[in-house]
Amino acid sequence: MEDLKEYSNGDVTIVWQPKLCIHSGVCARGLPNVFKPKEKPWIDQFGAPSDALMKQIGACPSGALSFYTNNTKGSTTHG
Repeated sequence: MEDLKEYSNGDVTIVWQPKLCIHSGVCARGLPNVFKPKEKPWIDQFGAPSDALMKQIGACPSGALSFYTNNTKGSTTHG
């Protein structure tokens, strides 16, 4: 099974699948306070409101980023 990284802010959990990531930079340009490729961990799930996180994740061209709301785990929402 592929490695997944999860980052939760309590409301929403961001799921990152590194092997799918094409490093397009769409996430970092859209929410630079959340997606910081030069830092570790590179995702700061508290850097923006949950609705902004979900919208930006929806713009991920590779599908490497997805999310689920913490009250509906198992129903992963992709962009």
